[in-house]
Order: sequence, then C-alpha cells, then structure tokens
Amino acid sequence: MAASVDSLDTGRPSAPRKGPVPWVAMYHSVGDCSDDPYRITVTPERLARQLAWLRRHGLRGVSVTELLAARARGEGRNLVGLTFDDGYADFVTDALPLLRRWDCGATLFVLPGRLGGDNAWDPLGPRKPLLTADGIRHAAAEGVEIGSHGLTHVDLTKADDRTLEAEVAESRAQLQELTGAPVDGFCYPYGTIDARAVEAVRAAGYAYACAIDPGPLTGPHALPRVYVGQDDTAWRLYLKYGLHRLRRRPVEGL
Repeated sequence: MAASVDSLDTGRPSAPRKGPVPWVAMYHSVGDCSDDPYRITVTPERLARQLAWLRRHGLRGVSVTELLAARARGEGRNLVGLTFDDGYADFVTDALPLLRRWDCGATLFVLPGRLGGDNAWDPLGPRKPLLTADGIRHAAAEGVEIGSHGLTHVDLTKADDRTLEAEVAESRAQLQELTGAPVDGFCYPYGTIDARAVEAVRAAGYAYACAIDPGPLTGPHALPRVYVGQDDTAWRLYLKYGLHRLRRRPVEGL
C-alpha cells in the first residue's frame, strides 16, 4: 500500500481516521422458524429477500475481514458485513446457496468444542444440529471466512481464567488446525463482553471481534452488530441501516 501524504511529510504514519462504524448484520440459523423462541432463525425465503434488498440498494454482503480491509483502504462504503453465529448445519444447506446466488460473502462463527453437536445452550426450542468438521471445511472451501465463537458457547464475562483462555485461545488454535488457514475473527457468545474478555481476545491474536452492543468498549475487538431476523422486511432493514449509522459514534481505526 502506498504511504499517505502525511507519512511522507513527517516520516511517521498518519493517525487512523475516524469514520462511521461498519454495518455488520448478525444472523444465526436459516431454516424453519415455526418453533423459534429465541428468534434466531430466518427462512431461506426471507434471507433471499434480504440479500436482494442489499443488492438493490447498491450494497454487497462480505466477510468481516474483507469489510475491515476495505475500510482501512478508505473504501468499502458499499459493503456490509454478514455474520452467522453458532455454526448451524443449515448454513451449508440453506444459507450458502443464497450467498452464492447474490454474490455475497460472509463470516461464519463456529464452536470447535461442539462439532457435530447441537445448540444445547438453548434450554427452549428445537435442537438444531451444528456443522461437523467436514461441514466447516466445506464452507471455508467455498470462500466463507471461518471465525471462532469460543469452544462451547459460554458467557465469557462469567468464566474463570482457565475457561476464558480455552474458549478464546484454544478455540482459535483448533480452528486453524481444522481449516489450515488463519482465524482472525472472534464472536462473543450471547454478545456479552467486559474489558477482561476483550483483552483476552486481543491477547490471543485475533484481528477483530464481534459483539452486539458493546457501548464504550466499541472498537476493533468489540464491533457492534445489527440483529437481523425473520420480521425484518425491506422497510425494517432500511430503518436499521440508517439508525445504525446515526447511533454509532466514530471509532479510531474503523
């Protein structure tokens, strides 16, 4: 990358510019939402309409790494991060074909400690199968960014030091071995964070991490995201997109 004018004049790198916080959409499961007490599921038909809405408005869904790289270059104002939490098996069967159809990328946050298991952390609602190791490798081969959601989906703000390290650092090591590729992104289970969890994620070597509404902790290792669900029709997406840009304060490096 060419040096900036400021760095040529002063011999020092220019300070990171502040800009609107990137818009990152948060999805979970894609499938039947008739029994969905946590509202984590969108039907394939709804996802298709939401992706079509993005494209009609000159926007394109990409992985978080691609989004942040574009923003670092001063580009990417037409890019939206698409994230899918938990690593449900229906990502490969129902979400991935739609992402291909609409020429979109995504980041899939998975749980290497629950490969081939289910969403046992949700006491209500149906058991949803999670991707196996082969399923995760298949998604990665299709160009999907694989990130860590921890080992087993625990609230990191309540974890002891050993559990925190395992959920953050060991999950990254296991995924890098599984995929044979770097794992740069982390996603906080339940969206709950505190300064201790953020520092653990940073120390483990992640380039970024996704939360939900991190408040004053907002930054590269605590990115806010916008929940997108089955009820989000075109006009609701328009409002969410606009409100996100108005509500989120500029942050250094973003």
